[in-house]
Amino acid sequence: MRLNPQRLLITAGMATVLYSAAPPLAAQWFNYPAKGIPRLPDGKANLSAPAPKTPEGMPDLSGVWLVAPGSVANIAKELMPQDAPFQPWAKKLFEERRETESKDDPTGHCIPGGVPRSDLVGYPFKVAQLPGMVAILYEAVHSFRQIFLDGRELSSDPNPTWMGYSVGHWDGDTLVVETAGFNDHGWLDNGGRPSTEALRVTERFRRKDFGHMDIQITVDDAKAYTKPWTVTLLLTLQPDGDLLEYVCGENNKDIEHLVGK
Repeated sequence: MRLNPQRLLITAGMATVLYSAAPPLAAQWFNYPAKGIPRLPDGKANLSAPAPKTPEGMPDLSGVWLVAPGSVANIAKELMPQDAPFQPWAKKLFEERRETESKDDPTGHCIPGGVPRSDLVGYPFKVAQLPGMVAILYEAVHSFRQIFLDGRELSSDPNPTWMGYSVGHWDGDTLVVETAGFNDHGWLDNGGRPSTEALRVTERFRRKDFGHMDIQITVDDAKAYTKPWTVTLLLTLQPDGDLLEYVCGENNKDIEHLVGK
């Protein structure tokens, strides 16, 4: 067995256990040459080739994607503090979580990271574009989302969940996804930025070419932040790879040792 460097992630507090305890091992279909991939003369995937289209002529976002590193520790790392301003209580809570090194991180207890945090994690996720729906399978914590494109609206009184409820529509070549219906226990990143049940997340997925996609994420949570704020993630296709099994139960033997400061 060999380590897969794409799965290695250094984070803080409990998130360190979560993202390092999962077995980052070679899988049966790792480096399997997939069909339909444009190739360079040396056989490598041509990530600069044109983005694929569906039979209906829409961009096809399908594939296994990996985000550029860095955002999961601090989703707002590219922003100035005034660009993502806390409500007073949220700032105090965030500072407490930093002081205790994120020891109370829900993902340390094998709870899904939610949205948008699941997009940030340095483990790949698979997009499956289907008629009327886009499904996202996250390797981290073995979680998933359904993004409905059938015209339904978000509920005004949803049953709160960790991952929320997602609906989407096309704006030209960009898939716009609105997600709401969260509980008030989620963290936006490993650093501990809080969110509440008022959170509404807008993601704009844009596949620029065969191997590169952006996700522009707007966080709108008036209970935790004084104004909405936006970040952009850069993703790269993993053309000949697939997801590995992620078993979070291994955290149980280590969780008692994570006591923060």
